[in-house]
Amino acid sequence: MKSILEGRPGLTREVNKVAEVAGYLWQKGWAERNGGNITINVTEFVDDEIRQMPAITEPKPIGATLPHLKGCYFFCKGTQKRMRDLARWPMENGSIIRICDDCASYVIIADQPVIPTSEVAAHLTVHNTLIAEGGKKKATVHTHPIELVAMSHTNKFLEKDVLTNLLWSMIPETKAFCPRGLGIVPYKMAGSVELAEATLEELKDYDVVMWEKHGVFAADTDAMDAFDQIDVLTKAAQIYINARCMGFEPDGMSEEQMKEMTIAYNLPK
Repeated sequence: MKSILEGRPGLTREVNKVAEVAGYLWQKGWAERNGGNITINVTEFVDDEIRQMPAITEPKPIGATLPHLKGCYFFCKGTQKRMRDLARWPMENGSIIRICDDCASYVIIADQPVIPTSEVAAHLTVHNTLIAEGGKKKATVHTHPIELVAMSHTNKFLEKDVLTNLLWSMIPETKAFCPRGLGIVPYKMAGSVELAEATLEELKDYDVVMWEKHGVFAADTDAMDAFDQIDVLTKAAQIYINARCMGFEPDGMSEEQMKEMTIAYNLPK
């Protein structure tokens, strides 16, 4: 059977980025079993032939009505699929879906009837807002970085901007590459619309969002850039935790040093 990717280098490139990121998530230990999800908007790579392709499933409800997604196409990791398998065989462990005209359901069009992640409502709700805002962000990544999740198990790190400022102070690159920091969403049921809505609120002000005792969520131009945001924050968390394991509380960069870097790199204050 011919894959939808054949003869479409742009679409192939984006799906391959997802596969590469999926491999990184598994190698880092952030994607146990079927943990984590990746969804990318591939509408810009869709040609007339794809638009005419018949659905290979019946319409399936999203769980929300998302008017800005009408006629859009997404590549989604499949539910109960492992990141390590997505890395090797992306079109067997993910699928391309088309949002129906009712904006409340989708159909799978290729390559196989792999049902998208159980958190598809949360991901698509975010994409709906990204399109409405007219930005360039096309990818959403959710994963379970060990150090960041561990830090969400104490209330002192869940207070507004406490964790952001701590992570920024560990190494200069953290603020340079994640200048808006880490937002916090108190614990909510995984995959729920409530979780999606709370995430959207935090994404207005932050680059990456922490889901308490669960994982993190990032949206960016492609899967690789979203991964990089999470990776930078996790490196800062590792530095902090390693210092604590060595028996001391790290000093971190001073406020003066942080201000100096903010000015030098023209970062948001």
